Amino acid sequence: MLDRETFKGIIRSLGLVFGDIGTSPIYTLTVVLAMTSLTEEHILGILSLIIWTLILIVSIEYAWLAMNLGQKGEGGTIVLREILIPMLRSGRQVGFVSLLSFIGISLLFGDGVITPAISILSAVEGMKLIPGLEGTGQKMLVMIAAIIAIFLFGVQKKGTEKVAGAFGPLMFIWFISLAVSGIVSIIQVPAVMKAINPYYAIAFLLQNGIPGFFVLSQVILCATGGEALFADMGHLGRVPIVKAWKFVFVTLLLNYMGQGAYVVSHPEAKSVLFEMIFHQAQVLYIPFLVLSIIATVIASQAMISGMFSIVYQGITTRILPMLKVDYTSKKLQSQIYIDSVNWFLLFSVLMVMILFKESSSLAAAYGLAVTGDMVLTGIMMSWIFFLKNKMSKFTIAIFITIIDIAFLLSSLHKIPYGGYWSILLALIPFSIIMIYISGQKRLYKAISPMLLDDFLKEYNELYKNMPKIKGTALFFAREIIKIPPYMANTMFNNNIIYEDNIIVSLIKTENPYGVSGSFKSELADGLRVFEIYMGYMEVVDVEALLKENGIEEKTIFYGLEDIVSDNVIWRIYSMIKKLTPAFVQFYKLPPHKLHGILSRIEM
Repeated sequence: MLDRETFKGIIRSLGLVFGDIGTSPIYTLTVVLAMTSLTEEHILGILSLIIWTLILIVSIEYAWLAMNLGQKGEGGTIVLREILIPMLRSGRQVGFVSLLSFIGISLLFGDGVITPAISILSAVEGMKLIPGLEGTGQKMLVMIAAIIAIFLFGVQKKGTEKVAGAFGPLMFIWFISLAVSGIVSIIQVPAVMKAINPYYAIAFLLQNGIPGFFVLSQVILCATGGEALFADMGHLGRVPIVKAWKFVFVTLLLNYMGQGAYVVSHPEAKSVLFEMIFHQAQVLYIPFLVLSIIATVIASQAMISGMFSIVYQGITTRILPMLKVDYTSKKLQSQIYIDSVNWFLLFSVLMVMILFKESSSLAAAYGLAVTGDMVLTGIMMSWIFFLKNKMSKFTIAIFITIIDIAFLLSSLHKIPYGGYWSILLALIPFSIIMIYISGQKRLYKAISPMLLDDFLKEYNELYKNMPKIKGTALFFAREIIKIPPYMANTMFNNNIIYEDNIIVSLIKTENPYGVSGSFKSELADGLRVFEIYMGYMEVVDVEALLKENGIEEKTIFYGLEDIVSDNVIWRIYSMIKKLTPAFVQFYKLPPHKLHGILSRIEM
């Protein structure tokens, strides 16, 4: 029996986690069947491929293997990187794993743009079956889909807390509708249930050769959103997501088999799901269409929230530049809004809708980023299981990764048909990550921090002989053994020294959660160190933590860099630094106490 909390978690996960995979029946079978002749044998083969893709990729790779690797209940590509890096011995291996995780994060961006576009557009296209609207032009459908997308992205700043409670129950109704419609069709053609036997999938691939192999590139659309099970683990925990997946899996299974049964009887069907519903109960068609549009909006919302979380994780793990972050919930700190990411996603979604015009054209571009991310997850998981000496899981993970690679190779043929868009979109965050990381390393060398012993000699002399300003001054430093130049400039060049000087150091831990702050031993008279240890997923209220520990600062000093360079890459890096907020603004420190100290640096 389910306890009340687990049941609540299951319902919530239907809205927050399963929106993407839950709306894939709208378009998956339609685009897969367009690639093959519609004999009963072929339909059984395709259904079997879909069923076994859901079992192998979603159930085994994500719901079982990946979700067993979560750290303190948190999942995702960055978590796999954080688990793997401490286990590696050489710097080259660490660099390779980091590169894999950067590619994975970037691919999710490419995927994240196409998800709302294909989901919303495919649902809106269902309007064509409404009597009187058969002649609706594609331009009008794109415009309606664009208006829905603009509204969805436009309300992000207000937060989703108030409406999120309705997501789960609405998605529950959606999944029940999928299951019921599937059962009605299966009763008419019960032979489709034979598709559960993997023989039909293998036979289809063997009989159809290369064209059959390329069908896999569209079959994988049934598993898009599968990665959300692992990536969103931190929001709800493993147990409710895994239990919810069992329910979702059964409803998807019934619906896909139902759609297959409908195509056996109606091989002329173009938009299989909507035509099946229209055929079964015309009176319920419009409510179903409205429900499908709501479901695609919920799926898109989950993707947008996921993008915000990924970017925030990237910022806290110092692989992405600081961006302005707003917290949309007083109760849940995990609910965040990032303005620049929101509008970049909206612009990209509208662009692909206008360029591709139809959901079937978008399907030709969709899936490349998904399969790439699945392969990277498979490689990292296999590596972790091997290093942990869990050989049975390692063997299964390798087998799944080989299947992922087959899907990826099949999807490569999408590149000339629009698949290049997901690569181009993924290149934007990937380029930013690589330039930012390289720039930060180069900047740290160029800044040439002062060694602590040298700093303390000058500081002690100054503190004894100089008049001091009353109150407390805060200085931020990454590590105490190396003092940033702005701090030395403030004290030694400008002769600004307070009675109480505190160096605040923020230290990222290997765990996703947990925040603690404490004073270390006094370095010298009037010079103390306060260390804040924070999990790499943690949203930290630095000011509140300082107050809790009795720190009432009068002023806060921080470093700013004016970067000058003839190198194009470093100029881009300089532009990124100028466009992004300073470290202290990211952590919401009181603006009236802030004093930025500018240092000119040549790179």
